[in-house]
Amino acid sequence: MSLDRRDWILGAAALASMGGKAHAEPPVAAPAPSGNPPPADLKTIDLWPRVPPGGPGPNGFEQVTPGGAVTNIIKPRMVMQRPSTKPNGASVLILGGGGYRRIGIASESRPTADWLGAHGVTSFILYYRLPNGGWPRSAPFQDAQRAMRIIRSRANELGLDESQIGIIGYSAGGHCAGMTSMKPDAHLYEPVDDVDKVSARPDFAGLIYPVLTMMPPNRTKISTMTLLGPNPTLKESMDMSVELQVTDDAPTTFLAQATDDPIAPVENSLLLFAALRRVHVPVELHAFRSGGHGFNIGSVGTEDRAWPTLFATWAGFTKA
Repeated sequence: MSLDRRDWILGAAALASMGGKAHAEPPVAAPAPSGNPPPADLKTIDLWPRVPPGGPGPNGFEQVTPGGAVTNIIKPRMVMQRPSTKPNGASVLILGGGGYRRIGIASESRPTADWLGAHGVTSFILYYRLPNGGWPRSAPFQDAQRAMRIIRSRANELGLDESQIGIIGYSAGGHCAGMTSMKPDAHLYEPVDDVDKVSARPDFAGLIYPVLTMMPPNRTKISTMTLLGPNPTLKESMDMSVELQVTDDAPTTFLAQATDDPIAPVENSLLLFAALRRVHVPVELHAFRSGGHGFNIGSVGTEDRAWPTLFATWAGFTKA
């Protein structure tokens, strides 16, 4: 299998198997890199009715880096953004990356929400708790699970198609999204209300330059260190490796990564691609010759700029 093709490696025709379908702003939010303010049509949804599992968490205030990444998450929540064009019923939970030390809201989550909105998709930007900020190791996974359950439980109320609820994660956010996709109903916290009776399984998953494996030699230093410490056991590493959690009930999956990624080796995507194929889950992989790590939705004139269009077509959104 060659990895030096300009555009992509195509794994499986997921679109055909899916019948043409994939299935007040927080005070800490930073402006988009362009300097434009965030859209007005936003709704904040708290994840937990009371203190989150493992709470009460860190002291102080949430902070925003100069690049618009959020750290020291105090209140786990998601920000719902309605599409800028006619809604098509699809929705996506977005998890920005940042090594489980911060969340790339301005660089990844917001541009993704804007792009999805142009395709008629409702987005939910997740502000998940970070284990380096006074929360337990399980906190980001609890938040992602809970967020998926809230979206699914409120789909009818929010005008969403219950068969088109997806998830997109970048880098470490891709790891959290991957764990949620492969183990959606893992018992990570005690149920707090009827929402927790709902499955957290997404209908489709997009994992972009994802951190997936915690096994050497392809694990990433920062994410592994933050989650597992400097000397994780074999069991700890295996339990946190997305490719080792795959079952035949996994959602159809889209992977995009650059072969020159210096942070998360492309083997992360290759390992998950192979694991999903073994159990006959539809999977599509696009491995770009260049792009490095953190290319988000891509820049004009770069190879990785192709992935959002490829994803929109694969997911069956109204515009390709």
